[in-house]
Amino acid sequence: MKNITTNKRLTLYELNELIEAGENQYTEFKRKFTEPEKIAKEMLAFANTHGGKILFGIDDDKSVVGVESEKGEIEYIDLAAKFFCEPEISYSLDIMHIYRKDVIVVNIPESFQKPHRLIENGKSDDDETKVYIRVKDRSVQASKETIKVLKKLRQDAPPQIINLGDKEKALLEYLQTHDRVTLKEFREFLNLSNRRASRILVNLVRADIIRLHNHEKEDFYTLN
Repeated sequence: MKNITTNKRLTLYELNELIEAGENQYTEFKRKFTEPEKIAKEMLAFANTHGGKILFGIDDDKSVVGVESEKGEIEYIDLAAKFFCEPEISYSLDIMHIYRKDVIVVNIPESFQKPHRLIENGKSDDDETKVYIRVKDRSVQASKETIKVLKKLRQDAPPQIINLGDKEKALLEYLQTHDRVTLKEFREFLNLSNRRASRILVNLVRADIIRLHNHEKEDFYTLN
């Protein structure tokens, strides 16, 4: 459930520091509220990654423009979290007054109900293209492998037990002499189907043997 408060968790000094640091993996600026789907996308990307903050009333150039209607913005944020995210996103609000203008800070913690999906046109399904994560200063579509790994982080996820076969051992030997490997490289290296290569990589990540690194262009894997 959401938790709305006007008790400032941030000091004005901390807010200024967030603004000066600019947008990054943990911070997103919004000049104004646009469409609920777009806000929901940012919220669930933070929830699916390591959490973060959305600052409403801040432009991309770091200028403070303020929000037009504090009450209206809060209602739209609640709408985005409740009806455009599945499962619903938990969050809290800080309402700050700076330079004679109001700024709304939405605090989204990392979720234990990953992966959260975007609901569009009132439809809820298992479409993997609607899962987003935070990479640097952008919210990007998660790969199928990332989605499977996110499920590991759920509180109800069973422990992963894995037997190392020839393909797994070959991959680990490869990573002993190479810094990283992508799904495509691994698939071509051992002449595997995309599905099988993906399954092996995900299982090794879930067993904490290798590590998945999300990238805007293509995910890659390293030894843990």
